[in-house]
Amino acid sequence: MGASVEEFNAAKEKLGTLKKDPGNEVKLKVYALFKQATQGPCNTPKPGMLDFVNKAKWDAWKSLGSVSQEEARQQYVDLITSLVGAEAPAVAAQPTGSTKGFQTLLVSTEDNITTIRLNRPEKKNAITVEMYNELIEALDLAGKDDSVITVITGNGDYYCSGNDLNNFTKIPEGGIEKLAKESGELLKRYVEAYIDFPKPLIGVINGPAVGLSVTLLGLFDVVYATERATFHTPFSQLGQSPEGCSSYIFPKIMGAAKASEMLLFNKKVTAAQACELGLVTEVFPDSSFQSEVWTRLKAYAKLPRNSLALSKQLMRGVEKEKLYAVNNAEVERLAERWLSDECMQAVMSFFQAKSKL
Repeated sequence: MGASVEEFNAAKEKLGTLKKDPGNEVKLKVYALFKQATQGPCNTPKPGMLDFVNKAKWDAWKSLGSVSQEEARQQYVDLITSLVGAEAPAVAAQPTGSTKGFQTLLVSTEDNITTIRLNRPEKKNAITVEMYNELIEALDLAGKDDSVITVITGNGDYYCSGNDLNNFTKIPEGGIEKLAKESGELLKRYVEAYIDFPKPLIGVINGPAVGLSVTLLGLFDVVYATERATFHTPFSQLGQSPEGCSSYIFPKIMGAAKASEMLLFNKKVTAAQACELGLVTEVFPDSSFQSEVWTRLKAYAKLPRNSLALSKQLMRGVEKEKLYAVNNAEVERLAERWLSDECMQAVMSFFQAKSKL
């Protein structure tokens, strides 16, 4: 049964309270669901090719096909609720009941689910040094709180665009060698936070994922993706090498040949392809992604917490030492690559291309 008319009207009012621009794709989704909920399937003529704005709106509405008005109403309410909730004061749940603010994350606990939401939508959720440190802390707190499962997702159109390459421009007094050393130590701690995470960790991939945000998915327990998500690991293109234990986990789950296409030759895969490879658990239609996934997560969160945690730790414990060793080796190799001419030239080329836009 869909949301009531009263709930739908309340969601409309909440939409006007948003302080941040949720991004064009989200706004198109809001528009399409509103039209579907109030008028039914798209029944207007297609705008001309040069009428870009109205054509994008028409395409978004048309993509909902025969979704019923009741279902569209429910999806609209769910989407607005998630957007408003994402703008609520960002706090990390702690067992003591106190709160902790973050600058680059939105962290909340509800219905036995701790959600860590990457919150740099204007930068496609690219990971800064500050975000690395905040994610390490947020994972530590989530591992100790009373929630049953932990979810990581992104705010806006992207899940995560990988490392913010501006990280390479902040050279400390010790020079590039010190930067490489400190960056390697931070990356090592960051990946260890995933290796050591004691509860079921679920990735909700709401859009494109790049670099480290892709390689780390092998350390998640379940990964759900919207059909419009893509997965790209352009390491050799940037003069770098794989991380996140992917040099071990990717060949293990998808075979050496398929892993090589992604990790060596920069192949970008769709959500459906990632699911076939075993990197993604299940793919959902974009129009119902949030409602379907969160319905399932709430069901998982009703399972016995200790049983889930102990089972997860049993599964992870078999290979934990191996993962530590792989992480160490990958970080050591990356620190070398960061000092290479190839990497420096690739980063310089990136910024030169960006400056011409």
